[in-house]
Amino acid sequence: MPLAAFKTSFRITWADTDAAQVVHYSNYFRFFERAEEEFYRHLGFSFTDINKMGIWLPRVESFCQFKKPARFGDLIEVELTVRELKEKSIKYEFKIFNKESAVLLANGYVVIVAADKHMERAVQIPKEIVEKLKPFCK
Repeated sequence: MPLAAFKTSFRITWADTDAAQVVHYSNYFRFFERAEEEFYRHLGFSFTDINKMGIWLPRVESFCQFKKPARFGDLIEVELTVRELKEKSIKYEFKIFNKESAVLLANGYVVIVAADKHMERAVQIPKEIVEKLKPFCK
């Protein structure tokens, strides 16, 4: 059975690009994070809600492989799947496509850990978050 994927789309802005109007490589990680934020909104909570739970979600690992350039004005689609859901960590996998041509532009992942804001150590991901993530898991 294929993974359930969350998808969101947006247009590349001038600020995302370099002098050649090609997306600067560092911005792909911003696109990952933007998709993650939209994913949480889709699930019915936000980073503010997570913060109120007394946790934060630091990234402990990230990777991106660049396939084709994205350019100023392109409409892109970011696809997010939950590759791994563990007791204290989540691995999100991302694929970025040119929405108009369906060409894969980049793919990658981030690993995040639930951490107590005050003790600054890993803690169990709250059950209400886990339950909402399960439909998007392997």
